[in-house]
Amino acid sequence: MFDLAWSEIALIGVVALVVIGPKDLPEAIRGLARGVQKLRRMAGEFQSQADELVREAKLDEVRNSINEIRSFNIKDTLEKAVDADGSIRKTFTEDPLKPGFSGGYTPPASAMEGAGAATGSAEPAKPAAPAFIPPAYAPPPPPPVAEAPKPPPAPAFVPPANGGVPAPEPVATAAAPAAIPAAEPAPVHKT
Repeated sequence: MFDLAWSEIALIGVVALVVIGPKDLPEAIRGLARGVQKLRRMAGEFQSQADELVREAKLDEVRNSINEIRSFNIKDTLEKAVDADGSIRKTFTEDPLKPGFSGGYTPPASAMEGAGAATGSAEPAKPAAPAFIPPAYAPPPPPPVAEAPKPPPAPAFVPPANGGVPAPEPVATAAAPAAIPAAEPAPVHKT
């Protein structure tokens, strides 16, 4: 149950010898052994009682589920969930430098079927060009094509025609109030 090496057991013995003392150490070891025996007996009794209950009820299904729980392996379960087809494990176990390496990515069959259906043809789709080509294997770029010279672009600023003197801005004057028509004199009554 506990994974202890001999060096660890010796270290525990030295610490026990210093803490407990040489006089009381044999009695302490006997007490520890009795405690371990008692725990083992209690665990065995519990196990036998649980098995007896299962036998009495004839619950084979419960027994099987208990055995499954006892033998549950989380590593295998996670590996099946993450790497169902084994491609990740294969990637890490194969050596790409060996001559028999079957390198290259092969997409799943479902992806290939979808690609053929998308193009509308019955023949399989051709693999696309790789996303990155190392410079040592890249073809040289084509030579530049000679083009006719373009006329120079128009200047962004055109100076004013009057020699650099700014034109006077028109002065805004206040409009004169509209003339009020003269009122006619009031008629004078003679009596």
